[in-house]
Amino acid sequence: MTEEQVAVLECRAIVRRFREGDSTLEVLSGADLVVRPAERLAIIGSSGSGKTTLLQIMGGLDEPTSGAIEINGQSIRNLTEAAKSALRNQYIGFIYQFHHLLPEFTAQENVAMPLLIRRDNRAIAMQQSAALLERVGLGERLEHKPGELSGGERQRAAVARALITRPKLVLADEPTGNLDAGNGGHVLQLMLELNQELQTSLVVVTHDHSIAAQMDRILVLEEGKLRVAD
Repeated sequence: MTEEQVAVLECRAIVRRFREGDSTLEVLSGADLVVRPAERLAIIGSSGSGKTTLLQIMGGLDEPTSGAIEINGQSIRNLTEAAKSALRNQYIGFIYQFHHLLPEFTAQENVAMPLLIRRDNRAIAMQQSAALLERVGLGERLEHKPGELSGGERQRAAVARALITRPKLVLADEPTGNLDAGNGGHVLQLMLELNQELQTSLVVVTHDHSIAAQMDRILVLEEGKLRVAD
């Protein structure tokens, strides 16, 4: 099987339970998912259905109670936290509802951070960061810190940071949920354009059906399992 044919991400029979005092809450009850190269996938569901929990498990940020996860064909079951971090840095970008930019660093430094963390050459990392910020319309804001950027600008910088490593997969949790309609639409369009240009798979967790409708597939998380949307 060629690299192009390997699933970017595969989740099999994912169960996640949480202890609440003397009781147990089962949020995921055997969720199955395969994400193919360059595809765009939306996961929708009611509030509290477990969408964010599933996304965190998909990215190796949370451990399932049971089930198997493979990222680019590699099981993460027995990996150390350091190895998981390295795998995420290589293959996955994250975009959240809130930008999570580091306030003490400039936009250019924030976007370059994933490259700097893996000890890439600083000058080259900063050059790549500047080029990507230019691509997302922030070429004149390189030296601005997050507090000097608007909400839409901060989220565009967060999109750039998620894509700076050219990951195989971007996991986005309500990426436009903290923006007004105009900025939200701009950020979504940017994500879709970069998905096409970089051939990066995109999984978007959202409650917004208009966003979900722009994806290749829509899955519904319901009663702890995923199903194809009607």
